[in-house]
Amino acid sequence: MAHLFLVKDIAFQAGLSTATVDRVLNGRPGVRRQTEMRVKAAIAELEKQQAGAIGSGRVLAIDIVMETPQRFSDAVRAAFEAEMTTFLPGVFRCRFHFAEVMKPAELVQLLDRIRLRGTHGIVLKAPDVAEVAAAVARADAAGIPVVTLVTDLPNSARIAYAGADNRAAGETAAYLIGEFLGTDGGKVLVTLSSGRFRGEEEREIGFRRVIRARYPAISITEISEGHGTDAATGTLAAAALAADPAINAVYSIGGGNRAVLAAFDAAKRPVRVFVAHDLDADNRALLAARRIGFVLHHDLRTDARSAFRAIMSRATALPRTVPASLSSVEIVTPYNMPAGD
Repeated sequence: MAHLFLVKDIAFQAGLSTATVDRVLNGRPGVRRQTEMRVKAAIAELEKQQAGAIGSGRVLAIDIVMETPQRFSDAVRAAFEAEMTTFLPGVFRCRFHFAEVMKPAELVQLLDRIRLRGTHGIVLKAPDVAEVAAAVARADAAGIPVVTLVTDLPNSARIAYAGADNRAAGETAAYLIGEFLGTDGGKVLVTLSSGRFRGEEEREIGFRRVIRARYPAISITEISEGHGTDAATGTLAAAALAADPAINAVYSIGGGNRAVLAAFDAAKRPVRVFVAHDLDADNRALLAARRIGFVLHHDLRTDARSAFRAIMSRATALPRTVPASLSSVEIVTPYNMPAGD
């Protein structure tokens, strides 16, 4: 298997031991096909990163850890890969660890494994629970900076948050839906992937506050724990529609929008207004087809840049805590949708 990288670098990228990588590279027996594919994927990732990397300057290898649906992790990967080729004065190499659903114990185990293996920094999208905060504290004590992405862990030892103002995003969604429904009112189905994520909770708080204060003719029903996956979210949405004939609008905080719309279609129910988050591939298609009305979008490359700067600040002995630099929220319609990467 031809390559230009050190075995330890391939092992780091693949999350395997150097002995295992050496067996794969030299075609020795006793290697599973899955392991071989991980090594090939790691080499391909290193080649792609090297192609846009700068020939000089310090290289910082970091880990991006996220519990999130694949449609969003794909968008995050694209943003970080695009941004790391242009970031100065250092060169970042990213190793990605994505899962649609992770138990807290599994996430903690992964964070501890990364800490013990070594890394220049961790970018983390994770639920705001005590065991995750404790794992962040262990990383920080080991000199590894942790930056939270999209959803914060404000009571942890993270050095910075990279993302939008989630409460303001929820308030914006309430304004759009409230003005659209007007005095006729109705009932909004609010969908969360999980109540464990601080960012989603902040969006919901902002949404409920504005609806309660400004749009008394509108009420809210909530579904949660679909984890943004189509199957689980669709089942929850179908049950909510069956139980409440007044639902006529959607504020999708946690995703699974195709499944939510399918539930409305199956029930032969109209959606007067649908507000979603993030310009992932699904939402781009749904927006272009006029199945959803608005997408609240913030630039993930801005978030990646903020995360890089925060980690660089620790590497260069700048102040320990980096001031917040929130990315702005843009209201996207079918007529102002930015071009995809």
